[in-house]
Amino acid sequence: MRRCGTPHRRTVPAPTRGLRVATPTLTSGSAIGTAVRRASSRAQAESRLAMWLVSPTVLVIGIVVAWPTLVAARQSLFGAPGFNAETGFFETTEPFVGLGNYAAIFTDAGTRFWTAFWNTTFFTVTTVLIETVLGVAMALIMHKAFKGRAFLRASILVPWAIPTAVSALMWRWIFNVDGIANAILPGTVLWSAEGFQAKLAIIIADTWKTAPFVGLLVLAGLQVIPDEVYEAAKIDGANAWRRFRTMTLPLVKPALLIAVLFRMLDALRMFDLPYILIGPRKSSVETLSMLVHDEASNLRFGSASAYALVLFVYVFAIAFAFVGVLGADVMGDSGGRTRRRRRAPAVPPSTEKVS
Repeated sequence: MRRCGTPHRRTVPAPTRGLRVATPTLTSGSAIGTAVRRASSRAQAESRLAMWLVSPTVLVIGIVVAWPTLVAARQSLFGAPGFNAETGFFETTEPFVGLGNYAAIFTDAGTRFWTAFWNTTFFTVTTVLIETVLGVAMALIMHKAFKGRAFLRASILVPWAIPTAVSALMWRWIFNVDGIANAILPGTVLWSAEGFQAKLAIIIADTWKTAPFVGLLVLAGLQVIPDEVYEAAKIDGANAWRRFRTMTLPLVKPALLIAVLFRMLDALRMFDLPYILIGPRKSSVETLSMLVHDEASNLRFGSASAYALVLFVYVFAIAFAFVGVLGADVMGDSGGRTRRRRRAPAVPPSTEKVS
């Protein structure tokens, strides 16, 4: 019995001798600071190593890209030698005109430049769009298991392996007045004359050559997708279109975007195919590269350099916008834009032996 008013006391058994009890240990601020400093030093060392490894590439790029660009920028500030209307003399040296070559683009003298600019943009958008659709279709066909797949994959490389000049000569023979194209189609079409038919010939020839390139890159992306993903989708009742839209396209998107980027940069610099297939000085198919070549061939190096720099800025802006907007998808890392914070390693709870 216990006395009235006396609180009841519970008896707590003493800990058993030799039992280890886990007690949390607070990490001191100095330990955390040491870990952070070590991580920072390691990151700086990795950055210095990366700079040393990249420096040879940067040096080569500076020699083969930066220096010619600076020389072209300087050359664009001079005009063509010839009769000077202001002085009345014939000048054998190139006169300094400043930004006159660039300003002429926005005058009546720049009509040819803008025609070439829109031709370049039209060929880029049209060919890349058609080649992307055909390339994805070719990749899906080659990804299927069927007899003769190895032969099909090898034969699809033939158009891409043929040099562009040889391909252009072959298509020039096909689109000749008495060529295969006019023999199949009703009537006679002058493919190499001015008009939309010349643009159509360029689009057909370029698509035939470079669509396999897109198909091979997309095929490489398809081969890394595990079959279990499609099997699970089939079990869930997803049809072929839904599997393609919700599974294949998102998983193959990095490879597809890289293929589209490479093709856009290549199409913006198109020169040899329209030059050989249709011919120079054709306003319906003349691109910026063809215009630069024609200006330089006529010893107008100032305007040729100015047009070349404008083309360089145009290509650079397209590439920068493409990678800047879709950079994470191109690199295949959806979380590439998010900066992850470094955390100090967690300290496990220490154990004390209770005696």
